[in-house]
Amino acid sequence: MPRAIIVFSHLRWSFVYQRPQHLLTRMAGRRRVIFFEEPVYDARREPFLECSTPEPGVLVCRPHTPSQKSGFNDEQLIWLAPLLEELVAQEELSRYIVWFYTPMALPLARVLRPSLVVYDCMDELTGFLEAPKELVQREKALLAVADLVFTGGPSLYQAKKSHHPEVHCFPSSVDASHFALACDPECEHATQKVLPKPRLGYFGVLDERLDLQLLDAMALSHRDWQIVMVGPVLKISPELLPKGANIHYFGQQEYAALPGYLAGWDVCLIPFALNDATRFISPTKTLEYMAAEKPVVSTPITDVAVPYGDIVFIGDGIGNFIAACNEALNLPPDRYREMVGAMRQVLAGTSWDATVQAMSQLIDRAVRRKRARTVHSESLAT
Repeated sequence: MPRAIIVFSHLRWSFVYQRPQHLLTRMAGRRRVIFFEEPVYDARREPFLECSTPEPGVLVCRPHTPSQKSGFNDEQLIWLAPLLEELVAQEELSRYIVWFYTPMALPLARVLRPSLVVYDCMDELTGFLEAPKELVQREKALLAVADLVFTGGPSLYQAKKSHHPEVHCFPSSVDASHFALACDPECEHATQKVLPKPRLGYFGVLDERLDLQLLDAMALSHRDWQIVMVGPVLKISPELLPKGANIHYFGQQEYAALPGYLAGWDVCLIPFALNDATRFISPTKTLEYMAAEKPVVSTPITDVAVPYGDIVFIGDGIGNFIAACNEALNLPPDRYREMVGAMRQVLAGTSWDATVQAMSQLIDRAVRRKRARTVHSESLAT
């Protein structure tokens, strides 16, 4: 069986801790993980790999190149391919899986000889702001060579299932025990303790997926509400973020700090706009909020509204969203107990460990099948 996984990602390991980190730290229990990031510009020296080990069994490699082109651009390939070949030789990798989070890195597979190719499609990247124009063509090519395709939610599964014979839906799961720490109000993060209540909070990336008009309207309509936003600003100008005395931005926080923020919130928010970037989104934070046993209010994102519409408050439009927040803030004790019971049922049926186990079974089966086909072909040739 393959002893390593080489991962190509558009997300940096040190960025928001999410699906790739949850899956790959667990995968590293069986196979070494080589996490190959997008390059950074560095004209001071010859191209090199900056390597680190943030988790046992995980080697993060960040290429430094003299090219100012972003991402896995074609201009970067002349620098990245030799670095990758050298890495494979140094690590003595002979049997390995290649795992893609971005189709843009597909040309690098030409210098590799993987036992299996996996595409973990966690987002519809073509709908994102500043998406490379080559992305559609590269994804089509990746689907043609991939042995397995995983999707990050049911909407993506429906979109991809007709394009490959081995598409499997693996919605993002949850580390329930981590976020259950928020059930203890004593663990509240010190930086937000000074804020009055009620507090309505969001954690995640602040980008084009957020409905900024909605956030502004919430703050203006209820000046007693404290709106807490935790996460880095990406791809949009910070100047576009709504300003107000009752809107508080705490920036990117460590994964370990998130339960401390959740502990002090009265309502958790999923205030996403309905646009190309959110059409197929399956927010990991939905289950993380549930683990904290807090009322959740979301816009009608399909992968939230369809599976969890009877647990999460859904607000379609600014007025309805604000009304849903009011309802969540004034939830009667009996309805709160009913909501928590339903949340616990959902959480009991999912975990990152179970997801990795199911993925690993599919991987092992695919490797065996591919090996059997190879042996059969070689026997026919002789």
